[in-house]
Amino acid sequence: MHINITASETGGNKGSSGALVHYLEKENRLSPENDQHLSPEYWFNGSHEDILRQEVRSKIDNNIAKLGKEDAKFFLINISPSQKELSHLVAQYGEVGAKEKLKEFAVKVMDEYALNFKRPGINSHKDLLWFGKLENYRYYSHKDEAVKQGLKNTGDRKEGRQMHVQVIVSRKDMTNKIKLSPQNNSKGTNKAHSAKLGQFDRMAFKQSGERLFDQEFNFDRGLKDTLAYANTMKNGTAMQKAQMQVLDTMSGHRVEGLPYVVGQLSQGVAEGLFADIGQMIGTAGKAAGALFELLMTEVPQAAPQVSPAEEMQKRKKKKKGQSQSVTISR
Repeated sequence: MHINITASETGGNKGSSGALVHYLEKENRLSPENDQHLSPEYWFNGSHEDILRQEVRSKIDNNIAKLGKEDAKFFLINISPSQKELSHLVAQYGEVGAKEKLKEFAVKVMDEYALNFKRPGINSHKDLLWFGKLENYRYYSHKDEAVKQGLKNTGDRKEGRQMHVQVIVSRKDMTNKIKLSPQNNSKGTNKAHSAKLGQFDRMAFKQSGERLFDQEFNFDRGLKDTLAYANTMKNGTAMQKAQMQVLDTMSGHRVEGLPYVVGQLSQGVAEGLFADIGQMIGTAGKAAGALFELLMTEVPQAAPQVSPAEEMQKRKKKKKGQSQSVTISR
């Protein structure tokens, strides 16, 4: 599950939303001979599913009270399930049903977006001014490696299932009174700033998408498919990576309740809550005993650590022994 917040796919968000709205209408402009299976996709917002582009632009562009010329007026949220997740939806609901379920899912994601600000009066998607647009395909751009190598042309459709939702959300709430910025990533540390713009934890928001999808659609997400795992293995410390590798080894066992425990521990690992593997296992409560047994049977014991001085001494002895061996042979 990929959820990302940007300014705009058309270059900026400090002026009118018209260019972005027009860009997101691209599939509706496809001629019938290019795709006879596509019917027009209208905009939706949790209350209506037949909203026209003119209404989207008008409402976003007029919801800017007390915003300056250089202030952001709106943001773009990209909600993109993986091909594995999309296949899961289609298997459960069919092609048409999967589209409707993805729209419903987007509404719940916007509930999480609202709650993430932790501001009084901002409790659900109904408190936001936003519009979603389902897109069926993705297209190659000049930035893609395949285009650079001449294997694909700009504008060619990408392979596989590519269905996703793009959401334009106003900087101001539905009442046009409260400023909300997902760019304020203070997480509540700057109280004055958070009181003015709302605090926003981007990582928590992205992870909420995974949690929602798994709960709503009974999706069995492996540890390696989680954002916590990917982020830790890319940016974590050596200890965090070791802890995550231990959890990955354990996750291969069929033990009742283990997936939930591993999932909870992986969040703690990603947040750097555990000093070592022992502490991580110890926080598992009743499951700690079972996890410790798995650790003993499946995870190789770590070699005893050697200090730099001891390592240097060993190298000197080894080098001296090799020198003596050469002298004797002569």
